[in-house]
Amino acid sequence: MQERIEVGQMVFVVDGGVGVGAVRETRRDEFVINIQNAGDFVLPVSAVRDVHSGKVLLDLQRLDDNVLEALRHVHDAESPEYAVVDPHDGTPDASRPH
Repeated sequence: MQERIEVGQMVFVVDGGVGVGAVRETRRDEFVINIQNAGDFVLPVSAVRDVHSGKVLLDLQRLDDNVLEALRHVHDAESPEYAVVDPHDGTPDASRPH
């Protein structure tokens, strides 16, 4: 059974990947996430592939282009000493097969 989306849950593009944001608000048929380095976005609940273990996994096929573009740049502003090893880890580009 899928868990409910709740404020504070981390948002992921790939299960096991690096988080790309967090849930800021829940509404009846949509929710607000803050994407790192991009700000708040309102997404329909249908854009969620799964919710488990306190994680929200997005369905990339159901996201608008502006959200996908924001997700591609979540690590752009990270300070090098704290940056992820792979700047594409957790982004839509990393979830595509090579």
